[in-house]
Amino acid sequence: VQLVESGGGLVQTGGSLRLSCAASGFTFSNYLMAWFRQAPGKGREFVAAINWGGSKELYADSVKGRFTISRDNDQSTAILRMTAVKPEDTAIYYCAAAGGGLEMARAEHAFEYWGQGTQVTVSP
Repeated sequence: VQLVESGGGLVQTGGSLRLSCAASGFTFSNYLMAWFRQAPGKGREFVAAINWGGSKELYADSVKGRFTISRDNDQSTAILRMTAVKPEDTAIYYCAAAGGGLEMARAEHAFEYWGQGTQVTVSP
């Protein structure tokens, strides 16, 4: 099983970034996909999740209206589009996969598979 994130980097406040998560080794279309992030000196926090079919999404209040999660089951890829970014969005961003439903998406322990993370840095 592999989850490989890409697309991180340095972006100015107010800018945009697109993160990708390429999955392999499991039946991607059967899994809930989510993004979490971990800022320096803080614990990992939930960002966004999307159900297996892509019909329902869930967002943390801190990113609602600015970030959009999507998925392409044919390509086994999950995407996080980040717009109007803020310095407080600076973190390592991780994608994760879980076999359960969207109701459990905020619970880090519910996720079976994790990527290695990609760094996002937002300059003031």
